[in-house]
Amino acid sequence: MMPSYLPWPLELIWLSGVAEIMGGIGLIDPRSRVLAAWGLIALLVAVFPANLNVALHGWPGVNLPSFILWLRLPFQLVFIWWVYRSSLIQHKE
Repeated sequence: MMPSYLPWPLELIWLSGVAEIMGGIGLIDPRSRVLAAWGLIALLVAVFPANLNVALHGWPGVNLPSFILWLRLPFQLVFIWWVYRSSLIQHKE
């Protein structure tokens, strides 16, 4: 699902996966929670072009209706809000 205009698609997929796992692990420890939350928010913003690319051009090898691919896009905002609400706002309280 990586946009074709980006170099090293397989490496970027691995990098985003490792960043996602490390961000999740970072949320566990209160000392790294704020940094991990901002990292996950940045990751969610960074992967949005790939999700938009899939909505526009389809997902090679995956047979999903077009409306499902478009419905995935608003969830990026939901996930950003969720990370912010659960990790950053609660950290301030």
